[in-house]
Amino acid sequence: MSTETTAPVGGEITTKAKLDFNQIARQVMPVAEALVNATFVRPGQRLLDVACGSGNAALIAARRYANVSGIDYVPALIESARARAAAEGSDVEFRVGDAQALAFPDQTFDTVLSVFGAMFAPDQEKTAAELLRVCKPGGTIGMANWMPREFGGDFFGVHAKRTPPPAGLKPGTRWGTEQGLTELLGAGCAAIQAEPKTVTMYFRSIDHAIQTFREYFGPTSRAFSAVGPEGEQALYDDLHAVFSRYNRGTDGTAAIECAYMQVLAIRSM
Repeated sequence: MSTETTAPVGGEITTKAKLDFNQIARQVMPVAEALVNATFVRPGQRLLDVACGSGNAALIAARRYANVSGIDYVPALIESARARAAAEGSDVEFRVGDAQALAFPDQTFDTVLSVFGAMFAPDQEKTAAELLRVCKPGGTIGMANWMPREFGGDFFGVHAKRTPPPAGLKPGTRWGTEQGLTELLGAGCAAIQAEPKTVTMYFRSIDHAIQTFREYFGPTSRAFSAVGPEGEQALYDDLHAVFSRYNRGTDGTAAIECAYMQVLAIRSM
């Protein structure tokens, strides 16, 4: 991953393709598995994984013989997803694309998924409209979103404190609240179910967790660059406090308990 890719304005995940986001995504594989299970993905269904990253949810769905497509705006992540699909012999259509302008016809998919992805698109209303547009009437929109409380709120709060977002940009954690989901998806859905879940991320130590996010997670990498050498220790200390707060490891390793919101929305007929 040697080239750089510009994200949509305000994008919050990976602005440089050299950041191997798969190193983070693989820590939350159980989230994708749980979401595919919850949406009852079956053989022959058409499924879209939005902001798919390196393809976690898409590949799990493909193993159920669904007809799967995945989009992400970072070409290097799409390359990684294609390589993973080829390695396991899965037929998935991965393409570069923007969650705010999905290049698919109306009412194409039985299921539309996004795991910690679409929630970071800067224009939330446009993104929600696109998720609804490509989903068939009666189909399911399934999402896993960080919440503005517990781990997600504390972790992203550190980033906002040290590197404030652009004025007027709504926090991605809005997607992790019932009110936000109603505002964004409610008009186009017959029902929305939002249920808090947890996933545990494992690292060799708290220091290893911080270093992994610094190297591979766009917002953390940018935050360390923004604060410079003089602010590095304070940012590190803030992150250390967050990871320590949610660490359930007792042997020196890190087992970070992360709460998130699992969303199941049924598209109106």
